[in-house]
Amino acid sequence: MTITMKEVREEIDLLDKELVLLLARRQKCIEMAALVKNDKNLIIDKQRIEDVISKVTNFGESCGLSSSISEPLWRKLIDLSIEHEFKELELIENSN
Repeated sequence: MTITMKEVREEIDLLDKELVLLLARRQKCIEMAALVKNDKNLIIDKQRIEDVISKVTNFGESCGLSSSISEPLWRKLIDLSIEHEFKELELIENSN
């Protein structure tokens, strides 16, 4: 059986859609966290960040995902999530 580049790209496109759906769900959780924390000083939790990175890289490796992909990807995702959480908290504060 031969697979074409077109088929590979179609599979990647499907996976990208699934990832977007999951990232949108994760973003909603970040927005809920801003609402629950309701304090800028609680947004960055370095211990939690390292715990998440450890869990993700370990699980990723058990699934065949290289930590050289998962770790920097999740660190960036966490950084962007923190930025979003600060913005969300600001919106909450400004609406009160």
